[in-house]
Amino acid sequence: MLSVVVAGAIAFSPNSAISRSSVSSRAAVSMEVKPVVIGIAADSGCGKSTFMRRLTAIFGGKSKLNDIGRETNTLVSDMTTVICLDDYHKYDRQGRKGNPEFPNGITALAKDCQNWDKMAADVSDLKAGKTVSKPIYNHITGALDPNEMVKPTPIVIFEGLHPLVDPRVKGMLDMSVYLDITDDVKFAWKANRDIAERGATMEEVQSQINARKPDFAAFVEPQKQEADIIVQVLLSDLIDDPTGKFLKVKLIQKKGLTVEPAYFFDAGSTIEWTPNKEKLTTNGPGVKIASYEDEWFGRAVQVIEMDGEFADLEELVYIESHLCNAGTKYYGELSEQMLANKDAPGSPNGTGLFQTVCSFKIREAYEKLRK
Repeated sequence: MLSVVVAGAIAFSPNSAISRSSVSSRAAVSMEVKPVVIGIAADSGCGKSTFMRRLTAIFGGKSKLNDIGRETNTLVSDMTTVICLDDYHKYDRQGRKGNPEFPNGITALAKDCQNWDKMAADVSDLKAGKTVSKPIYNHITGALDPNEMVKPTPIVIFEGLHPLVDPRVKGMLDMSVYLDITDDVKFAWKANRDIAERGATMEEVQSQINARKPDFAAFVEPQKQEADIIVQVLLSDLIDDPTGKFLKVKLIQKKGLTVEPAYFFDAGSTIEWTPNKEKLTTNGPGVKIASYEDEWFGRAVQVIEMDGEFADLEELVYIESHLCNAGTKYYGELSEQMLANKDAPGSPNGTGLFQTVCSFKIREAYEKLRK
């Protein structure tokens, strides 16, 4: 649920399981303005990095790795800090394989593999405007590297496998997003990469996916019920394409949040729209848009869909002219952002479009919460 607590206006009382003495020893001097905290949940390889580039670009300034002179996963800009939740792994790569507590090994997706107390303490401190000493998981070596110092910025984003699992962390998030990549799309993406680049077979690709499924289903996937906004990616309905080149993407937005959902044409209407081919050049099977109200795990939601692929992003203004309540500040801003990221994966399809809309809704929530 989107928190109605305005960051900085009301003090947060952390869960008693977080040691206040350990928090105070880690924390530096508070900022005058407390950050708004966003959680982005998704499996590995589901486009979080591309989404982070789109999101941070909305707030301006150039994002770069935290300047600590060594390997880090933390991205910073004047307005944003993006923290990778892999940094809160309890065990290094070797420790996950040879831990006597887990004779059969433990995956990074498992709940017992995460240092929840440290994660909750760091979220609490950053939300309070305090600098933290946070761990680093080195993706290259698989080691747990020495901590780094991270300063709060107006927006702090925690992205990774588990931002909505620990109730303490979930309770401190001002807004949450889940990237829901369906099994068919995951297989297509992984097969395209691993077979072409690594010489894997179809059987090997499926085996690797199946090995992750139990822990993913138990610890990661349930978060899509909890998130405020879900970006769901499916194979296209317009064409039989198991390669995943053409996609159907949904932006599922819960109602009753700080920000109202985006929709096409008229609020409350059910729309299926095939854009005018003279105004919108498309690839392959074309483009189909939909907008409707629905339920998501018992919650009322507004859904917008795009199936298919654009051929010319400069023509996106035609689509934008019929999109309402997108969180933009002026007509054409959505198209500008899409063109600025035209080389990013997913830009010609609904992935890029709805990640960008989602980014505008996060900015809208941030501005309302900071008033």
